[in-house]
Amino acid sequence: MKRIVFTVCAVVLVFGAAILAQTQAGSVEQELMKLENQWINAVVKADVAVLDQILADDYTWTGPEGNVITKAEILAFLKSPEGTGLTSAVIDEMKVRVYGDAAVVLGRSTEKGQSKGTAFTDHSAWTDFWIKQAGRWRVVAEHVSAMPQK
Repeated sequence: MKRIVFTVCAVVLVFGAAILAQTQAGSVEQELMKLENQWINAVVKADVAVLDQILADDYTWTGPEGNVITKAEILAFLKSPEGTGLTSAVIDEMKVRVYGDAAVVLGRSTEKGQSKGTAFTDHSAWTDFWIKQAGRWRVVAEHVSAMPQK
C-alpha cells in the first residue's frame, strides 16, 4: 500500500512539475512577445525612454548590409531631427524560444514611412537575442535581413 501511495505521489509530482514548467515557459513567451510589441511601437514613436529600458547597455544591431550599430547610436539617431521616418511598424509573425534566462525571438515585420520625401514600405526578417538581467528581460543583440516584396 505504501508503495502505491509513494508511486502515485511521485507521478503527480513529476506531472505537476512538467505542467508548471510548461506554464512558466508560456508566460515568458507572452512576456517577450509583449516586449517585442512595445519595442517596435517605441521605435515608431521615437520613445527613447522605453527603448532605454528594453535595450541592454551593450546591445548591438546588425543590419542587412552587415553594418553594426550600438544602443547609444540608435538612441541618438532617434533623438535627431532625421529620426527613422517610420509612420507604422507591424509584427507580422513571431516565434519565441526560451532557454532559461536567455531567449531567441524570430520574427517578420512590415515598416512604412517616409525618407527624404519618398514613401517606403519595408519587409524585414529579424532575430532578437534576449537575456534576463536583474529580474527583467533585455535584448542584447538583433540581426535584421531585408525581405523581398511579394
